[in-house]
Amino acid sequence: RMVAAVLAGLSLLSLLTCGYLAWGSRRGGAGETPGNLLGEEPAAGAPRSQPHIIFILADDQGFRDVGYHGSEIRTPTLDKLAAEGVKLENYYVQPMCTPSRSQLITGKYQIHTGLQHSIIRPTQPNCLPLDNATLPQKLKEVGYSTHMVGKWHLGFYRRECMPTQRGFDSFFGSLLGSGDYYTHFKCDSPGICGYDLYENDNAAWDHDNGIYSTQMYTQKVQQILASHNPGKPIFLYIAYQAVHSPLQAPGRYFEHYRSINNINRRRYAAMLACLDEAINNVTLALRRYGYYENSIIIYSSDNGGQPMAGGSNWPLRGSKGTYWEGGIRAVGFVHSPLLKNKGSVCKELVHITDWFPTLITLAEGRIDEDIQLDGYDVWETISEGRRSPRVDILHNIDPIYTKAKNGSWAAGYGIWNTAIQSAIRVNHWKLLTGNPGYSDWVPPQAFSNAGPNRWHNERVSWSAGKTVWLFNITADPYERVDLSSRHPEVVKQLLRRLSQFNKTAVPVRYPPKDPRSNPKLNGGVWGPWFKEDEKKKKSDKSKGANKQKKSKNKKKAN
Repeated sequence: RMVAAVLAGLSLLSLLTCGYLAWGSRRGGAGETPGNLLGEEPAAGAPRSQPHIIFILADDQGFRDVGYHGSEIRTPTLDKLAAEGVKLENYYVQPMCTPSRSQLITGKYQIHTGLQHSIIRPTQPNCLPLDNATLPQKLKEVGYSTHMVGKWHLGFYRRECMPTQRGFDSFFGSLLGSGDYYTHFKCDSPGICGYDLYENDNAAWDHDNGIYSTQMYTQKVQQILASHNPGKPIFLYIAYQAVHSPLQAPGRYFEHYRSINNINRRRYAAMLACLDEAINNVTLALRRYGYYENSIIIYSSDNGGQPMAGGSNWPLRGSKGTYWEGGIRAVGFVHSPLLKNKGSVCKELVHITDWFPTLITLAEGRIDEDIQLDGYDVWETISEGRRSPRVDILHNIDPIYTKAKNGSWAAGYGIWNTAIQSAIRVNHWKLLTGNPGYSDWVPPQAFSNAGPNRWHNERVSWSAGKTVWLFNITADPYERVDLSSRHPEVVKQLLRRLSQFNKTAVPVRYPPKDPRSNPKLNGGVWGPWFKEDEKKKKSDKSKGANKQKKSKNKKKAN
């Protein structure tokens, strides 16, 4: 306990970091505009009090896969931005794409939007519930121009679910969770394939020039910044497709990584190098067009890396899709001239839901009292090094995930059914129940061979039937020492907290696939297929049929 207390005390200190890279050290590549961007002064005009907000979301970037976490992959742009800003080293997201994106854009846990199971599949009639206010909608209320570039993955079966209907003035990107980086085609299953590149509400066939998506999205961001007036606040949400599979990258980015034998890791490294260069070019554009001095740049991964697809979360345990730290502890930082404690490390607890109230408050917006948020305003925590208002995180409760065979109410002290997959963090403690997912530690040497090699992986063999784990994450961030048997009272307390959260959960939204979603029925394009008028016609027909039946029955009775 004394060790844990000492570690907790240390975690409150901001550790100064250093490091500098010249902005001009890299030229060309991922979406750079012509001209000497460094030599130009910002556009004239005093900045408004409302800051420009640039939120960059990477896809499937592993915890180790950034230079300042010791990666062999070079990320000079990310390293410089983070070193001059505030590194978030106790920062959590969700283990998969849709959950993280939904919580970012609503400030609510999955259990409060019905999206607590898996992701939204392309063929499902499902999307982020329309009764949830979104971050861009709240920013528009206070005068922001809102633009999204990149991956949506929050559903599109109805037109009302599209990004332009959820608060964005413009949208350029993909609706699905993945696809080819060059052709923008995606097959959900054999024979169910379609095109997935949109500009606003229409397929962007005119932009289909075989350009690698990371570079194409960066060029679009530069166009938006060039055409917007920096005297007016802008919210720019850049959700890059990289470094999600399929593992594709332009040839020249492989130059520094030919020594990596593992082909997936080599391709992944090239993709991340291209992404790093793209973010450099976005930052240069912010400077060139007069946004930078009044801007807040937030960088985050949406979940942990997938080792089988080249990602590394070492020394954390587990991977994408799991509730071990390797699935949910993310690379994240804030870079802004408006920060008070630049060049520092924040080890206070921060979650992806916190961006919703934090950014709305910074934008001088208003959060309605009747909106039950799960996020907190953490700007003073990040900017000034103050204590975080957050003391717990509900990582999730998934009632329809595959149940743990030996889970029971008895194992949960009559408080909780431990067959259910769930995870929660309260102060230093983290509790997992059910089946938390792939649990190996995958060290760097696991990528040493040409093919996947699990001989180097570290595993823990626990007794059969185990469905509860407890860790002191402050003292044991790598989840190596299970304390559930030593601290049953702590287990009970966290199970009660889970039970309290579960009482507020809404029903799970995970409908079966709809055959009408097939792109062949929509001009070869993935897009909205559900028509409200069709539903009304069907209901009118059924009403008419019922009336006819009733009249026939009356005649028979007479």
